[in-house]
Amino acid sequence: MASITIRNLDDDVKTRLRVRAAEHQRSMEEEVRIILRDAVNGGRAGPRDLAKFTRECFAAVGGVDLELPHRGPMRETPDLSDPPGCMS
Repeated sequence: MASITIRNLDDDVKTRLRVRAAEHQRSMEEEVRIILRDAVNGGRAGPRDLAKFTRECFAAVGGVDLELPHRGPMRETPDLSDPPGCMS
């Protein structure tokens, strides 16, 4: 992995980065990595957490209650000890 040093960064920018990182519960360094990654990817977001995405989608409507279908008894386990058509 490469390293980068940024000189002459405005104090206001650094403060806003620190606040933004805290809001996302990340370190300032991780926040800057994500900002740079998004910038060079043309604004395309990377892979998302599907569970988090789903919760965010349904949070506005208070969630969704799904009715589970009735489950019948399990089928019997097939006997594979001597399969038909198998030559011994």
